[in-house]
Amino acid sequence: MSTVIAVAPGRVNLIGEHTDYNGGLCLPFAIGLGTTATLTTRRDRRLSIDSDRGEVWTGTWDDVVRQDVNGWAAYVAGVLWAMAEDGWEVPGLDIAITTTLPLGGGLSSSAALECSVALAVAALSRPDRDRDERMRLAEACRRAETEYVGAPTGGMDQLASLLATPDHGVLIDFADPTAPRVHDVELGFDAASLAVLVTDTGVRHALADGDGGYAQRRAECEAFAADPATSERTLAARGRHVRTESDRVRRTVEALRTRDWSTVGELMTASHASLRDDFEVSCAELDTSVDAALAAGASGARMTGGGFGGCSIALVARDDVDRVAAAIGRSYEARGWPAPAHHVVSPGAGARLHQ
Repeated sequence: MSTVIAVAPGRVNLIGEHTDYNGGLCLPFAIGLGTTATLTTRRDRRLSIDSDRGEVWTGTWDDVVRQDVNGWAAYVAGVLWAMAEDGWEVPGLDIAITTTLPLGGGLSSSAALECSVALAVAALSRPDRDRDERMRLAEACRRAETEYVGAPTGGMDQLASLLATPDHGVLIDFADPTAPRVHDVELGFDAASLAVLVTDTGVRHALADGDGGYAQRRAECEAFAADPATSERTLAARGRHVRTESDRVRRTVEALRTRDWSTVGELMTASHASLRDDFEVSCAELDTSVDAALAAGASGARMTGGGFGGCSIALVARDDVDRVAAAIGRSYEARGWPAPAHHVVSPGAGARLHQ
């Protein structure tokens, strides 16, 4: 028997939301919060998966193949299933999961879970994985979430978790969804004395819920792509968001290159307006977080993640973080809402093996 430990980060998407499954551009970066998977091989074909939340699933490889695994454990089983289909050797395993990410909070806790397991399984064969192999693992993780769990995600989260480098964003071009192009973009927040403040609204979403949220937006985008000349108001608005959001990503990359922080902030805020008005995936708590951050002096702010809850982000001067966070808290208190949680994050490294 052997044991492998892998750590995969969550991500913040600086800009480029709901563009990955629409052939567009996005610019996420990895954060310090993440998920750790500890895998120990077994001599039989049984599997056990347990988490630091006290949840345990046990079964056999046949259960995985029949897709009889449900709930949170399905994200792990889906990775094993997808990797086996892709030719990886997957033995019987005892898998222990711990995380520092808020679950369902828009920081890609699901992709961090998938990528930590995938990297650990791959390391059982060979510990060194180059960029091409990590892209292969990212695709297996995307298939796990889309085909096994049933959440029709686009692949951005998995690529960010596996490919990110410190102080850089991961610019991903999904023009060819079967072969996304990935480039590193220096962000330079630390050198500019800037910080990214994440506000967790406490409102939770589930991308696999099929209740008319994320899945409906994807279906609407597909309908627009089939008829871009449509006059149907909702479909036209969805298409307008995708088109303008990819343009905002391009302009953000250029503004980052010239260290034009005012423009970066303006584009972040415009992204939120588009997500709120055209894509309609924001909520009152996200809007309040964004408005309060801007009123307190943030350069820019937006929701991040799939929407319908989760987290907002604000680009703020490092010395102003506490003041902006306090302003958001007061806005929640004035509405009778529970106090939001805050995290200050920096662009970090992608998934790694724990030595």
